[in-house]
Parts: sequence; structure tokens; C-alpha cells
Amino acid sequence: MTDRAAGLAQSLHRTEPQLNCFAGPFAPDPGLEALLERSTALLVEWLGESAAHAPRPALTLEATVAPAAHGLDLEELFSGLRGVMAGAYRPNHPGALAHLDPPALSVSIAADMIAAGLNNNLLAQELSPSLSRLERRLCHWLSTRVGLGANSGGVPASGGSLSNLMALVCARKAAGLAADPRAVVLTGSAAHVSLSKAAAVMGLPPDGLRALPTDANGRLQPEAVASALTQLRLEGRKPFAVVAVAGTTVQGTVDPLKALAELCRREQLWLHVDGAIGAVCALVESERWRVDGIEQADSVTLNPQKVLGVSKPSSVLLMRQLELLHSSFATGLPYMESGDGPQGGELGLQGTRAAEVLKLWLSLQHLGLDGVERLLAGAFQRAERLRSLLRAPQLQLLGGDLHLVAIGLQPHLAEHASAWRDHTHAELQQQGFWLSRPDLNGRPLLKAVLGNPCTSDHHLEQLAAIINRSARELS
Repeated sequence: MTDRAAGLAQSLHRTEPQLNCFAGPFAPDPGLEALLERSTALLVEWLGESAAHAPRPALTLEATVAPAAHGLDLEELFSGLRGVMAGAYRPNHPGALAHLDPPALSVSIAADMIAAGLNNNLLAQELSPSLSRLERRLCHWLSTRVGLGANSGGVPASGGSLSNLMALVCARKAAGLAADPRAVVLTGSAAHVSLSKAAAVMGLPPDGLRALPTDANGRLQPEAVASALTQLRLEGRKPFAVVAVAGTTVQGTVDPLKALAELCRREQLWLHVDGAIGAVCALVESERWRVDGIEQADSVTLNPQKVLGVSKPSSVLLMRQLELLHSSFATGLPYMESGDGPQGGELGLQGTRAAEVLKLWLSLQHLGLDGVERLLAGAFQRAERLRSLLRAPQLQLLGGDLHLVAIGLQPHLAEHASAWRDHTHAELQQQGFWLSRPDLNGRPLLKAVLGNPCTSDHHLEQLAAIINRSARELS
């Protein structure tokens, strides 16, 4: 047993101070302190042994879910906790490359714990005095950094799906179509599935969300939007918004934001940019070119959880006109005192909200803009490196603008594509690499997301060697 493992075992079996259900208000609670120390040791050990396991567990234990008549002691609680953790996905494994779920920043982990202990409610300022002000100021900084202007702001949300929904609710209200069945949203066929959910929740008719054809690289072109607008207006419909994407889920492509913004301005349409993946590029000058034109949007979804490693959930809806967010969702909070700014519970659908702003603020403070730049540059460099290593002539790499690499077979090998993809995926898993298996327009693909800073050049060489060898075996 290693010294580290022995120390952990000792800490897990020592006599602990009594743990009260709640920390008292008159003195530091030794039972809570010991519990947090023990929990931290367990988490640090779990993170530190990830490379010795697979990214995805081979076996998941079924935990007991019904509480016993009498509460369990700490030994029993931690025994169950260790079982659940053993079956968890390990995002800091070097081979964890399947999805947009990087390891959590260390300061974000700490901030999550502190936010849980503070247990403030961002519903209203009286329930979260300093945090409400921090949230408003940070959202304003983010929106102005993206380029949305002096009257901009935003609100955190439970994820990009909710951010997208709230943006479209605001867009429809701004267009005066809140109860009009003729209302239509336009987007590209590569847009996120959350838009379909948003349309359903908003009560749009089945054809109220029009997914338009994209070009060969999965980008929505202004010509396709213009043509659809003409047809819709001939049909008596009322298009009110275009949703552009800054980072599609499979390829990581970015729509031509500047051209779409010019079209929307000319046609008096709301432009929402679903930048859950790519909008963070606008925070640093060196990567802003990747999302050029995002500053002309009316609203932007930005998810720091996707690339920066802020622990989940971390999504923010940014608005060019913060007042539109307030006017779309304000109901009044007669049971709360007024604050010195808009109440958090009136800036979106959510009422009770945890202090998610704390981990975002602390993470950005710790990283600094140069740290954000390094994280982004590292992800893009790993993606370019993997592309350069995938040299088998049987492979075809789909175009992309960010840190995603979509891998397929050449068209003349289409009949082998599904079997090859699944066989290669299984072989990769045996060697400690987890890629995802999306289908894009019926085409089977492998997808690697290179946002994991624990993945080294050596790992990329190993990964590429397996894929290249598997592809060449088709000849």
C-alpha cells in the first residue's frame, strides 16, 4: 500500500468528532471540519487514481436508495459513497475525449463546496446580498467582453438548453408575437436539440421551428435564411428569430455570424447565438476571430463548463438589452424586499437558484485572461495535432472550427462505416480511450473532443495509431 493510500485508509477509520446535522452558529464545528477533510481526501484520491482505471467504469454498483429507519453512521455513509464514486465517469482520465465534459478546475470544486455551505438563494438580493451583486456585475462584464454593449447583462442558467429557451422567449416578446401561432424560428439543421424542446415549451406549432439545410461543412448560410424568409412570408407566417451556432455538437463548426447578423438587422429579426461551445472564444482577443460577428447578436448562450472546466452547471444567457430579459420574466416578488437592481428570480424562468456565480467568478479570477487563453489554445492545438496524425487514406475528417474532431470513412467505404466505427470504438475503449459515436445525417462517425488538458501528445499519438491501423485494415 502506498503512503498516500495508507494515509487515506487511516483518515477513513480514525475516530471522528461527533457530526451534528447542522453546523452551529456559535463556534467552528469540529464534526463538520472532520467530515470535509475526510470527503476531500476521498475525492483527491479518486481523482489521483483515474489513470489506473478506464474513463467509463466497466461495472456500476447499485446503491441502496431507500433510507433505513435509523440514519447510517459515517462509516456506512462513506462505504456507500465509495461505491457510487467507483461507478462514476472520470473526466480527468487522459483518454476521456468523448464529450464536452472536461475535468473540473480545482478552484471550481472548492467554490462549489463553499456555495453549498453558504446556501444562499439567488432568487432575491435579501437572500444573497453580496452574491446577487456579484452575479449582476459578472454577467455585465461577460456581456460587454463579448461585445454586446453598455446596456447588456445576463443571468446564469442550469444549462445551455435553458439559456436558449429564455433567449427565444425574449425574442418572441420583443417581436410582439407572444400568442401568435404564425410565429417561426429559423436555424440550421446542425443546431442543438434543445431548440426543439424550446419550441415545444413555448407552444410553437410543429412547424414553428424551421431547421434549414446547411452547407457541406454544416454551416447555416444567409442565402438559405433569405430564401426561407421569402417563402414563409408568402405563407403568411411571422419569422421573428434566427438561431446561429458557434460550435455545432458533432463538428464544432461556427455559422457565419457576421453575415447572419447583417441579414437579421436588415430583416428586423432577432439573432440568438447558441455559443454554448464556442462563445468563450470572445473573451480573449487571440481567439475572438473564431466567433467573429458574435458581438452583433441580440443574445448569446455561453457555457464555461464546456471548455474552461467550470464545474457543472455553468451556463450564462447574455443579452444586449438586459431590460428585455427583465420585462419578459418579471412577475413581481411581493414577499421580498426590493434590491438595488433586478431580482435574480425575475431575470429568467428559475426562481430558487444556487450561487453558481461563485465558482464562475473564482475560476475566472484564478485563471486570469491569460489562463483562459492557455486553456483555449491548448484545446485547439490538441485538435490540430490529432488531425495531423490521422493519416490513413481510408479516413475522412469533417471540417470544424473549434476543438472537436469528427472522423469518418471515405464515401466509397460507406458500406463498412458502421461496423468499422463500432469495432474501432471497442478497440479504443480496450486501450483506455473513450470517443463518442454520433451519427451525422445518417453517417456513422467517431468524435474526439480535445478539451481535456490531461491528454498529452503521447496519448494523441497512441489514439491516432489505433484509428489509423483500424482504417488501413479495410484495404
